[in-house]
Amino acid sequence: MSNGANDKLPMTIRGKALLDAELKKLLLEERPSVILAIEEARAQGDISENAEYEAAKERQSMIEGRIAEIQGKLAGADVIDVSLIKSDRVVFGAHIKATDVETEEKISYQIVGVDESDVKKGMISILSPLARAMIGKRVGDTVTVQSPKGDKEFEITFFEFK
Repeated sequence: MSNGANDKLPMTIRGKALLDAELKKLLLEERPSVILAIEEARAQGDISENAEYEAAKERQSMIEGRIAEIQGKLAGADVIDVSLIKSDRVVFGAHIKATDVETEEKISYQIVGVDESDVKKGMISILSPLARAMIGKRVGDTVTVQSPKGDKEFEITFFEFK
């Protein structure tokens, strides 16, 4: 997998801060605690049938994997201060309001990085079908999104960067 400038995934400042905090916790708390658990299990003698040792080694593997994953995501991130964006079109970071053309149901989302998305909190991934349909559009434009229940049309009624 190449990681040139064009391969960077956008991430908000908030998203970067969340990953930084998780990485710090893994490095300063989780890693030292699992190393201690391994040492304590080793001190019990025969490790070939030691369940505590096996569990600690498995946890260590998960921690190290997550550390590497976060470091990779941070290295491949294009961190964007959404509040500085000035655009007359929907782009990454936009807070969007739209209306379902058929049901007139109103929706409201912010387009965020992949790791930040949480639909329940109104944050959708830049790679989601809805976000991809809205990127590049203006207020008044209608977008069609394929969903499991069939195509849905939304009219973009408002967007801002904050």
